[in-house]
Amino acid sequence: MEVAVAEPGPKQREEDEDEDEDEEGADKGLAGRFLALERELSEGLRALPPPGPPVSLVYDPLDYAWDPHSDFVRRYLRSPKPVLFLGMNPGPFGMAQTGVPFGEAWHVREWLRVRGVVRKPPQEHPKRPVLGLSCPRAEVS
Repeated sequence: MEVAVAEPGPKQREEDEDEDEDEEGADKGLAGRFLALERELSEGLRALPPPGPPVSLVYDPLDYAWDPHSDFVRRYLRSPKPVLFLGMNPGPFGMAQTGVPFGEAWHVREWLRVRGVVRKPPQEHPKRPVLGLSCPRAEVS
């Protein structure tokens, strides 16, 4: 099952098109290299053995939420940055829903204006379903 974002209205589409035009001059190579490195590192993590008890499920948002994650990276990684964020918001209503580090759904969708399809992970905890960018819950951290 896929969770999609509602279509933006005419004004939002015009603003997004303006941003796309701005990206023409942005360093797309930097974002592309960053995303390729993330893919490579993710493959390395997938090769590790599963953690074992008490861990029963592992969510991999860089797999099932790649679309919004890559939209976020392409939108905001336009030049070299003097900082590096490692990890993700470990709560079930942050990156696990959106694919965006430290990003709960409302902020990712409305404030950052990130778009993309979030697919269902292979296995979900029944109390922690992935609803993607339409997740109504806020992260408490």
